[in-house]
Amino acid sequence: MPITVIALALGLMIGDGATAFFSLCLGQKELKNAAQGVGNALTLTVIVSVVLTVVSFVWLRPLCILFGATETIMPHALEYGSIIVLGFPFYMFSMGFNSVVRADGSPVYAMMATLSGAILNTILDPLFIFVFGMGVTGAAIATVLGQIISTILTVVYLRRFKSIHLTRECLIPRFKLCLKLYSLGVSSFFLQLAATIVIAVMNNVLVKYGAASKYGAEIPMTTLGITMKINQIITGIVIGIAVGSQPIIGYNYGAGKMDRARKTYFLAVGCATVVMALGTAVFQLFPEAIISIFGSESALYQEFAVKSLKIFLLLIALNGFQLCTGVLFQAIGKPVQATLVSLSRQALFLLPALVILPQFLGVEGALWAGPVGDACAFVLALTLDFLELRKTNSQSARS
Repeated sequence: MPITVIALALGLMIGDGATAFFSLCLGQKELKNAAQGVGNALTLTVIVSVVLTVVSFVWLRPLCILFGATETIMPHALEYGSIIVLGFPFYMFSMGFNSVVRADGSPVYAMMATLSGAILNTILDPLFIFVFGMGVTGAAIATVLGQIISTILTVVYLRRFKSIHLTRECLIPRFKLCLKLYSLGVSSFFLQLAATIVIAVMNNVLVKYGAASKYGAEIPMTTLGITMKINQIITGIVIGIAVGSQPIIGYNYGAGKMDRARKTYFLAVGCATVVMALGTAVFQLFPEAIISIFGSESALYQEFAVKSLKIFLLLIALNGFQLCTGVLFQAIGKPVQATLVSLSRQALFLLPALVILPQFLGVEGALWAGPVGDACAFVLALTLDFLELRKTNSQSARS
């Protein structure tokens, strides 16, 4: 998971940077620059993905150790990871350029490209694992085949752009343009990279303090891993809302239509907050039912799993605002604010809390780090958002 997140981080850095640049250029009617941005992003994705694949394959075992794999888990991690890393070029391309397709006005096509790979993966998983008896290897192959299908559909779209026409000249890397794409997409990169660092630190903290508790080392790491997977599902919905608003905000901001940009942002924040609030209610009221979906284990396992779900996800209702605000700054070409908001929960607040709280609360301190990070990130995002909206309101009044 952490190694895959690194691939996702790099793919989104390039893809989201290209999307923000693309939308701003369309709003300003600079179609040639928009095409060059997409072409340079395509070249960068190919180069970066191949390099990452080679590095990950060669140093897979050290990476697994770094991210907290125990001797029990290691054989499965290596078996699965050695295949998954070979699919990184497809994964990075399909995930990174999906947002570009949406920004070109084809959200349905972008959705179908993603869903096609996901559906194929879902169908092939039980076939390869159970019917053909391929186990973990089968699961990895199914995942890569799904990524290949999504990539093929995305590549097909490159020749069907509505707004621009890609030429070979667009593929030639231009240093200043690549730097611009990087600056606009760096918040997406740090958001995902911070998640990877959090997973590594969290796994090691859970193993250390879990071993000194009645739960042992394996139960906390496994159950909090499940909790983070569950959170990833509902957060994925909110990220979908946020990135769906990005091209609309970017286009209208580039065209000088501030009222439309603000209206889109507030609508996204409202929808995202409702989704997260509903998720919070479900997690607090029915934790046992949710945990049971992932199988039943010992009484201690169930006990810590319920604690994990109820405590770590206590304040996720605040995350919708933070995620949408990060995307807002990215869409309007403010990389510093976008990076700060994106980094705040994971790097600025959650990581220190993960290190400090377990020293006083034991293994449960890792669980309380979640709401601490959520609350602090919300306050920071609210402050930066207030300052930016006040600035744009002043500009609108003067114009």
